[in-house]
Amino acid sequence: MSLQNKDELITKIHELKESRNAVILAHNYQRGEIQDIADFVGDSLGLSQQAAKHDADVIVFCGVDFMAESAAILSPDKTVLMPELSSQCPMAAMITPEELVKIKNEYPGAAVVTYVNTSAAVKAESDICCTSSNAVQIVNSLDEDVVIFTPDKNLALYAARYTDKTIIPWDGYCPTHHQILSGDVLLLKEEHPDAEVIVHPECKPEVIDIADAVLSTGGMVDHVKESRYKEFIIGTEVGMLHRLRKDNPDKIFYPVSEYAVCPNMKMISLENIITALEENKYIVTVPGHVRVKAKKALDRMLEAGRGD
Repeated sequence: MSLQNKDELITKIHELKESRNAVILAHNYQRGEIQDIADFVGDSLGLSQQAAKHDADVIVFCGVDFMAESAAILSPDKTVLMPELSSQCPMAAMITPEELVKIKNEYPGAAVVTYVNTSAAVKAESDICCTSSNAVQIVNSLDEDVVIFTPDKNLALYAARYTDKTIIPWDGYCPTHHQILSGDVLLLKEEHPDAEVIVHPECKPEVIDIADAVLSTGGMVDHVKESRYKEFIIGTEVGMLHRLRKDNPDKIFYPVSEYAVCPNMKMISLENIITALEENKYIVTVPGHVRVKAKKALDRMLEAGRGD
């Protein structure tokens, strides 16, 4: 893409956005140029909440499938567009509503806590949702002593460190975070002994064990701004470093692994954002009966603790 062509594409996006009264949302893991043209950049639930408060008629969600569904749940009267249908979340695909119903029957009386990184249909079969930043708070807010936690076993194991409740983790995981290795962290710590190690709670337990801080993407943004450290080793999807470097030009960031890339997050381009706005591609909807039940699980989470 030539710079001139890129500038033309960005100009076109701004024109279409104004004519459609659209808002563009970009997750922290998106390509840098997508984050740069977005109205809001953040984590999935926070973006959906921003969109719900915005007076836009159209939401263009630059993320993966479950994120666009969350926007449709919270903004049923707005048109939600997902520029690339193939941008699916592999972890969200690791559990179906049918599988959740089956495990619920195996543990009658257990509460079901479902990570927001799931389909609307799975949320609809859950008691309450959680985010990576409030999982511990949500688990501890429940009256039940037994909790089925879906779909991320690593986040479930992280929450289990801070509760006396019995947690039954679903055997799902984020492939990108799952390949972040403790050995890589230790090597970087040797190379950069003055750096603070920050990792995402979707990482494996042995990675979390050697981190200085375990934070959601939103938590990383806030923490780094206030941290006394000048260097950071970041254990999450590499797209996060674009946001951190942009917000903190005086600080230095090292990814734990250059290979920690979610290919599905990188499918959205300036070109297919234009196509989405020109041709209404691709409209994301959630059936009414599913939306009502899924929203109940999200609302219950927001009542129990701020979801970020």
